[in-house]
Amino acid sequence: MKKVLLLMLSLIMVLSLVSCGKAEQTQSPQGVGSDENAQIEKKQEDSVDTSWDDIVNKGKFVMGLDDEFAPMGFRDEQGNLVGFDIDLAKAVAEVLGVEVEFKPIAWSAKEMELSSKKIDCIWNGFTITEERKKQVLFTEPYLSSDQVIVVKKGSSIAKKEDLIGKNVGLQKDSSSFNALSKQEEIMNGLASLKEYETNVEVLLDLGAGRIDAAVMDEVFARYYITDNNLDYVVLDESLDSEDYGIGFRLGDEAFKNKVEEALDTLRKNGKMDEIMKKWFGV
Repeated sequence: MKKVLLLMLSLIMVLSLVSCGKAEQTQSPQGVGSDENAQIEKKQEDSVDTSWDDIVNKGKFVMGLDDEFAPMGFRDEQGNLVGFDIDLAKAVAEVLGVEVEFKPIAWSAKEMELSSKKIDCIWNGFTITEERKKQVLFTEPYLSSDQVIVVKKGSSIAKKEDLIGKNVGLQKDSSSFNALSKQEEIMNGLASLKEYETNVEVLLDLGAGRIDAAVMDEVFARYYITDNNLDYVVLDESLDSEDYGIGFRLGDEAFKNKVEEALDTLRKNGKMDEIMKKWFGV
C-alpha cells in the first residue's frame, strides 16, 4: 500500500513539474507575442488615414498662410484677411460643410507648422517643387505664375544677366530662391543675396536702395506694385515658371482628395471663375 501511495505521489509530482514547465513555455512566447501584436496593431492604427474624419470631428480645418502675400492672402486697411486664396478656401470649406480657420505663419517654418499639426494645410501661393514633395502632399496645380525680377524705374538692370555684380533680395525659403539657384552663373556672380521674411520687406529695401533688384512671384509683384502705385518695373524676362498647389501632411490623402473634389465642384459651378475675375480681372 505504501508503495502504491509513493508511486502516486511521484506521478503527481512529475505531472506538476511538466505542467509548470508547459505553463512557463506558453507564458514566455505569449508575452513576446503580445508586445509584437501591440506594435503591429499600433503600426496599423498609425497607417490608417483618418485625416478627413479628423477634420469633420473638429468641424474645421486650419489653413497656414503668409498674410503679406497679395493678392493670394493679405490684410486690408482694416486688418482683415483677404485675397484670392482666402476666398477660394472659404468656398471650398462651404462645399465641404466645415469651417476654415486662417493662421498666419512664418513662411520659413511652414513645413514644421504642418508636421507638428498646428495647421492642417499650407495654402497661400505655395509653389509645387520636387524638393517640397518629399515633405508635403500636394494637390494638383490650381494656378500658375512666374518668378520675375523687379527693379526701380531707371535701373540699369534690363535682363537677368544684368544681375551679375548686383545686390539681390528675395523671401527666405521661397521658390524665388530655387528659381534663382537654377541660374548658376548669375547666382555665383551676385555681389550679395539678402533674404527676408516677407516679400513686402524685399520691396521696401528695394525702394530704400539697400538692394538693386528683387526676385519674387509675378502675381504678388504686379498686384503690390499696382495697388501701391510704386515706381517699380517687372522685367519681361522671367526666371522660372511655377504651379501653385495646396500642401497637406504626407499620408493625409483622404483630406487632400476631399479638397480636390471641392475645387472641381467650384470649377464646374463657375465659382472659381468668379473669384479669379475678382482678384485678377480675368
